[in-house]
Amino acid sequence: MLLFAEILIILIATKLGGALSVKLGQPAVLGKLVSGIVIGPAVLGWIAPSEMITQISEIGVLLLMFIAGLETDIKALNENRNSSIAVAVGGVVAPLFVGYLSGLVIGMEQSNALFLGLLLSATSVSISAQTLKELGQLKSREGTTILGAAVLDDVLVVIVLAVMMSLLTADQVSLSLIIGKKFLFFAAIVLLGWKGVPRVLKLLAPLPVSETVISAALIICFFFAYLAETLGVAGIIGSFAAGIAISQTKFKHRVEHKIEPIAYAFFVPVFFVSIGLSVSFAGTGSQMGIILGLTIVAIVTKLFGSGIGARLTGFNNESSLRVGAGMISRGEVALIIAAIGLESNLLKAELFTAIVIVVILTTLVTPPMLKVLFADKRQHVNDIE
Repeated sequence: MLLFAEILIILIATKLGGALSVKLGQPAVLGKLVSGIVIGPAVLGWIAPSEMITQISEIGVLLLMFIAGLETDIKALNENRNSSIAVAVGGVVAPLFVGYLSGLVIGMEQSNALFLGLLLSATSVSISAQTLKELGQLKSREGTTILGAAVLDDVLVVIVLAVMMSLLTADQVSLSLIIGKKFLFFAAIVLLGWKGVPRVLKLLAPLPVSETVISAALIICFFFAYLAETLGVAGIIGSFAAGIAISQTKFKHRVEHKIEPIAYAFFVPVFFVSIGLSVSFAGTGSQMGIILGLTIVAIVTKLFGSGIGARLTGFNNESSLRVGAGMISRGEVALIIAAIGLESNLLKAELFTAIVIVVILTTLVTPPMLKVLFADKRQHVNDIE
């Protein structure tokens, strides 16, 4: 099918799906995710995964996290850094351990079971960020902690992945080089965010051409994402950092006002649909028990692993569950790790589709869980207002 026809279907499906989801009392993002499954190979087969759709969706998720960075209160992020660390550690250790045991129970070899645990440790906060934005909780203490923990989670998972690749495969991976790149990345974005970003915006803003500020913001966003990928960190962490850097300048509101129409009108809907396109039910009938079991493990270990980290750092029980729920979605991060495992033989081909479905299910349950868990808090805010 021609690309513009696919885009036409995607835009119609996501808008209708989002509207239906809201009418049913759920976040719009849930309907958009489900629309990808409906129009994809799993149901109607109107849209098939393609390189072009993948590239557009990658821009979508970068812009999504860039907007989340723009709306993040860096002071609150710093105040909650200890909670973010505890949440990230709990959100990696619990899925890693329980996932490993689950792999052994279903008959996996030691190396494959370890990789399964690592895969379940991943977190993709892009869906949570969008849901929190819809719920008006992105700047809440829970929302800030979730965003900070997701950054640390990514770093921890990449380091553990490097260790596994060096110990369990024939590939020679330098752990010191991996860690060194991470330190270099964070040092670079702090320096660039503090000194470079304001200067770039001031330099480009007066140029006598249209939309110079938003163009400069996008240059910064994609450069930070490129820098992150080059140094072994997820690109969404780079774009999130770019958003935070720009949020500290006088151009914040201009950029936010201009970037949201670009992102939400085109790129973000393609990202939501691309997740659903990964779903295929062919040949999974005999694996339904494994899919259901691993999905429960994936949800519970993040919910309570990250939740305990929040509880130990001052959150009450309700808030701890909210934080844990915000860390459940594995999204595109886990899909990338699954592809790495398949290529390196740490994830068997016959289990790949089942794992992909587990990842998708964790992504689908996150928006309604957050909606339910934040209901009391939203009602309390409404009562005050």
